[in-house]
Amino acid sequence: MANESSTEKIIQLLEDQLAVANQQNKDLSKQIESLTRQVQNLTKLLYGSKSEKSKYNTPDGQGSLFDDDSSFTDSEHTEEQSTTTITYTVVRKRHTKKRNDSFGDGVEIEEIHHHPEHTQCDCCQSQMTEAGAVVVREEAKFIPAKMMRIQHIEHAYECKYCKKNAEQKAQIKRGKAPQAVIQRSIAGPTVLAKLIYDKFIQYLPLYRQVKEWERYGLLTNDKNLSNWVIRATEDCLSPVFEFMKQLLTAKSILHVDETYAQIINRSDGKSGQSNAYNWVFRSVPCQGPTIVLFQSSLSRSRSVLEDFTVNFKGTIICDGYSAYGNLPDITFANCWAHVRRYWLKVDSKQGQVGVDYCDQLYRLERQFKQLRPGKRRKARQKYSKPIVEEFLKWVDESSFFGKSALAKAAEYTLKRANELKAFLFDGRIEIDNNPAENAIRPNVIGRKNWLFSVSEAGAKANAVCLSLAETAKANGIDFYQYLVRLFTDLPNLPIHQQPEILNDYMPWSKNIQETCTK
Repeated sequence: MANESSTEKIIQLLEDQLAVANQQNKDLSKQIESLTRQVQNLTKLLYGSKSEKSKYNTPDGQGSLFDDDSSFTDSEHTEEQSTTTITYTVVRKRHTKKRNDSFGDGVEIEEIHHHPEHTQCDCCQSQMTEAGAVVVREEAKFIPAKMMRIQHIEHAYECKYCKKNAEQKAQIKRGKAPQAVIQRSIAGPTVLAKLIYDKFIQYLPLYRQVKEWERYGLLTNDKNLSNWVIRATEDCLSPVFEFMKQLLTAKSILHVDETYAQIINRSDGKSGQSNAYNWVFRSVPCQGPTIVLFQSSLSRSRSVLEDFTVNFKGTIICDGYSAYGNLPDITFANCWAHVRRYWLKVDSKQGQVGVDYCDQLYRLERQFKQLRPGKRRKARQKYSKPIVEEFLKWVDESSFFGKSALAKAAEYTLKRANELKAFLFDGRIEIDNNPAENAIRPNVIGRKNWLFSVSEAGAKANAVCLSLAETAKANGIDFYQYLVRLFTDLPNLPIHQQPEILNDYMPWSKNIQETCTK
């Protein structure tokens, strides 16, 4: 009996150990599966396509190599060259109809006519008459810019007759030159406009512009150029920025996003390697002309958002960052593009189900795009709302747990369910925050070129210049011409005493639209 009892204990002990080993094996298998998916996701991020299109978007999972690349589709219309001699040249304006679409509408045409060396008939020696002409080819000709040294000279006039009369006060009149953009500086409106245009539209850092300015005949250095940008921004462009900010915060819906930047000399004592941030605020199309503003900041904290939106009441469309929340008089609408990205990272059938739900909503949004806000709200209530509710119910009932990409996608979706539903109840609210992300992209591209700002003043000037550049582009304005107009007019106007004057200098104003269009 004793032996049987010992045997049963041993068997029970072995069974317990086997059960523990099986449980450990299951836990390890789950951990291995989670780590494997993480490795797959990281590998995809590192080596895979950066597009958000899933492999299921095409029937065979293979997209066209040339879907988005139009640079290889247009020919240059090259033909056989003429071998006859040049006799004369005529310069005239372009016709409305263009032979080659590579040239803009404002480009002048220079005609170079080629005639035979002699026009006598080789057979009977009589004079030949012209039978026709044909344009055999077109070529582009570049005429480099040039630097000019402008001297403003004030002339004084006096009255000789009053001067001779001792009882009369001498009469003197003097011409008055317009105010400079920057006092005691040689930087004129066109130089400053090109300087800022090249940096914020062409993304050309200031130190790389120095040689180009020297080639034109202006001897300078990158420190001078930096000071010019900061001074011109503080004295002339900042009032325009502040006026736009008042108009923007008076609206009821805003797109908001942020991205990191770098400032070397920081006032908070942190290292220059620490992240600073650029916030972007953008209006929605249904609330008037588009305004895009950037705000430079040393942090990503909620206080930055509070300061900028102190006079704003309405809805902010944003991503799921924790700073977006708990602000007085402000509600939040979250971005479905971010939700879709989380489910796109899930390399499984459940992940594709989540992506499919999002794609259904986006297909509907493309159909509703041209509708007025009221009709779009009704259409969303009828067609989009059932899809959203079915999606959230499926995620909630599926009970995805753990640290896998699937669990993270489910948690992200359910945690922001109320904010994701916001677009269903207001036709003015966009389904995602892509307009803000698109607006912030030039800042990201520029950051790769100019790398960092030395001072906070420089970072603020960058934010103001980017704001005016993106707002001008959004309203179809040539940014260079716009800057020339601002730098020419504003120093001579009482914009600080009468800020309403700036209404005529907004990119959408009739004054600017007529003179600064592309």
